[in-house]
This record gives sequence, C-alpha cells and structure tokens, in this order.
Amino acid sequence: MNTVIDLNTILQNAINASMFYQEFKTLVNDLIDKGQSTGHTQNEDMLHYSKMSVRRIKRWDKTFKFSESDKTFFENLSQPITFLVIAEGWCGDAAHALPILNKIAETSPNLELKVVLRDDNDELMQEFLTNGGKAIPKLIALDNNNNVLFTWGPRPKEATEMVKAYKEKYGQLTPEFKEDLQKWYNKDKGQSTVKDIRTQLEAVAL
Repeated sequence: MNTVIDLNTILQNAINASMFYQEFKTLVNDLIDKGQSTGHTQNEDMLHYSKMSVRRIKRWDKTFKFSESDKTFFENLSQPITFLVIAEGWCGDAAHALPILNKIAETSPNLELKVVLRDDNDELMQEFLTNGGKAIPKLIALDNNNNVLFTWGPRPKEATEMVKAYKEKYGQLTPEFKEDLQKWYNKDKGQSTVKDIRTQLEAVAL
C-alpha cells in the first residue's frame, strides 16, 4: 500500500536532512579525496565535474561582491526565510549559484541557507521539477511554517532564456554552447542571480 506524504512533511524531512553551505563544501571535498562524487552515479566524469565545481565555488567565494543597494536590501529583510537548495557537488550551475546564495544569506540574520542532495531527496525533487526534469540547483524559499514563498533555478533568468533559445534552434546543448554559458557566468559575476532573488523577495513583500 502506497503512503501519500504531504508537501509539508516532505519539506520538513528535507530540512532535517539538510546541510549548511560549509558542510556541503566539506562533503564534496572529502568525497573527491576518496575518488567519489555526491549522487547515486559514480564515474570519472562525475568526479571530474566535482573537481571543476570546487574550483568555481572557491573563486566565487573569494571574488563575489554586492552593490550597496542590494546589500542594504537583503540586510533589511524583516521576516525569517529559509533558502532550501537542491544541489549536487558535480553540478556546474550549482557551483555558480550556491556561493552567491550563501553570500545573500550571510547578509541577513533572517536568511538561512540549507542544502540537500538531489539523489538522496527524490520526493522533494519530484515536487519541484523544471519542465518535467530534475534540473538543479533548485532554490525553495520557505517561511517559518514551511510555506513556499517562491522557487528559483536552475539558472538565472537571462541564462535560462539563452538555454531555451539555443535548444529551440539546435535541439540540444553542444559543448560549444556550454563553454559560452560558462563565459556568461564569469562575465555576469553573480549579479543576475542577485537580481532574480531580490525581485522574487520584493514580489512577496518581504
């Protein structure tokens, strides 16, 4: 007999299983030292992607900067919010997003960032698919009662539009496009992610 679990229970179970950002980074690095990656698929490609993600995360941790306007906005948020993010250590888009989301969370005592692994939390992932797929990272913004305020991901709006247009024209993402996407992330410097999150928060009057 199948048991139907409500969304609030799924969210609470995920929060209970979640990690802080630093714990996530430690886990990814510890697994790399063992020749492994996060997730249920283990192979050389996943290990390679994990290593690349670690380098990207380190770079954004060191180089990302807010505008004064954005910093002030996040500092002045008045209600407690949890940023629950579904990710994996091998995910390139997560490597670009998580450091920025962490910096946002660090600006305010009312923001908390928690990370859960996609493959270990399939019930949660199934509730927050993107166009029917398990695209990550996926941010779920929650209030104190686990009400979903908004979701975001797997990419900033501008990058999402780039991907959509390319797929419509060519059918799939090529290695050349993926390289161009990385160049876009590097040029953008996290500002589109900040803009997206600020816009969502403003929309829910926080």
